[in-house]
Amino acid sequence: MTMLNVGRATRPEPIGASPGGSPSGRGLLQEEPLIFELGGWGKTGVDFEIADDELLDAADLAGLTRPTAPELPGLSEPETLRHYVRLSQRNHAIDLALYPLGSCTMKHNPRLDEKLARLPGFIDIHPLQPQSTVQGALAVMETLTHWLSTLTGLPAVALSPKAGAQGELCGLLAIRAALEARGDARRTVLVPTSAHGTNPASAAQVGYQVREIGQTADGRVDLADLAAQLGPDVACVMVTNPNTCGLFERDVREIARLAHEAGAFFYCDGANFNAIVGRVRPVDLGVDAMHINLHKTFSTPHGGGGPGSGPVVLSAELAPFAPVPWLTHDGEGRLRLIEQEVGGAAASLGRLCAFHGQMGMYVRALAYMMSHGADGLRQVAEDAVLNANYIKARLSGVMTAAFPDGPCMHEALFDDHWLEETGVTTLDFAKAMIDAGFHPMTMYFPLVVHGAMLIEPTETEPRHEIDRFCDTLLTLAAAAKAGDVERFKGAPFHAPVRRLDETLAARRPRLRWTRPED
Repeated sequence: MTMLNVGRATRPEPIGASPGGSPSGRGLLQEEPLIFELGGWGKTGVDFEIADDELLDAADLAGLTRPTAPELPGLSEPETLRHYVRLSQRNHAIDLALYPLGSCTMKHNPRLDEKLARLPGFIDIHPLQPQSTVQGALAVMETLTHWLSTLTGLPAVALSPKAGAQGELCGLLAIRAALEARGDARRTVLVPTSAHGTNPASAAQVGYQVREIGQTADGRVDLADLAAQLGPDVACVMVTNPNTCGLFERDVREIARLAHEAGAFFYCDGANFNAIVGRVRPVDLGVDAMHINLHKTFSTPHGGGGPGSGPVVLSAELAPFAPVPWLTHDGEGRLRLIEQEVGGAAASLGRLCAFHGQMGMYVRALAYMMSHGADGLRQVAEDAVLNANYIKARLSGVMTAAFPDGPCMHEALFDDHWLEETGVTTLDFAKAMIDAGFHPMTMYFPLVVHGAMLIEPTETEPRHEIDRFCDTLLTLAAAAKAGDVERFKGAPFHAPVRRLDETLAARRPRLRWTRPED
């Protein structure tokens, strides 16, 4: 059984010889075991003086002393530092090259925004400080709210949701509260087949039954199916626009009209807002609620390296039910975050998180908006769409576009029809991209497209980098069609870790290291 020092084989079968050379220990790229496997258990990287018995006796730990020593590896500071630096060299990052994950908007994040988020008063702010000491931070939140409201046209903004999925939860809870307030509790949410998986999951968590809306042959919502399913029990229709196939829902106003005519609300998943920011106001499309991923559209590393941020914009009808805290001005002109219990004068849905949100995300997003300006944000959308269409045009002669008629929006979607009879799958092709120096695109999503390959270049990639990416894919495509199957089936050959059984790893993961017996 062949076993690399990095990673573990998930089934006992030989990896075999690599036509491209050994996958580990080449040049300065060293093999790297787990930190637990590096450290000696009989040593420590820190020297402490042994406490005398009198000090130990005087310490009243109330029975909290450990019965056994902590199982921590014994490494010195340089050993620990080198371990994590070596691991970092194995990570792909947007700072290294194009990161083409579709539906993720992996764009460059300006360092100006990072610098501002680390200013004293932002980086060291504490949510329990007196509000009189954080007026500048509250002003950032107020200004960010103004920008989000202006860009979307919707009057109310809930800043506290920590991610897109929690934003969905927030919007759906506001919709449920509004319906209950008018004595019209409904039980069903309609979601397109191409929706992000969080859409039906969020609706189910709120307590709704979820029904799918069909899709037309050109990748958009089937209006006839939507109209047939709308009725007095439908609370809202959830639609991503631009949708997950990389297409603009050209009938979006009709979708909103049909929903409103049936007494339902129209929720828009704003994950792809980057494609229309500055060009289209969701309020003009009939949207009642929409979450916005600050960590996708408005700077900030993807996910923020921790809590993300998914503010929700709400229509005037839904505004009274927004979560607390609310930002307002007191009688002396100072900004204040106020609480309002559910059932009060305004029937807020309550709290979604412990405090007010993620200040670092707010600062980065506002810095991004203000440095671009309204015209710059419009160009963000235009360039993102231009780059995606350039990729679609360059690759469509060899790879099959899932929806070839007309332009795409922010991402180009291909299926695996062009790989038929080559013996190469979408997964094989993606793994070979790693050997060629590129992170794979999003694979097998959306589910409505067989063998999907979803590519989103964003607006920050220059043409020469996109050409390099397209040239690589075209070279790989030619190899697949020429019958060079071995190049793909064993790939990646040149990554620190060779291909694993991903299905087994997902279903039976080994998440905990166990110390071997001495």
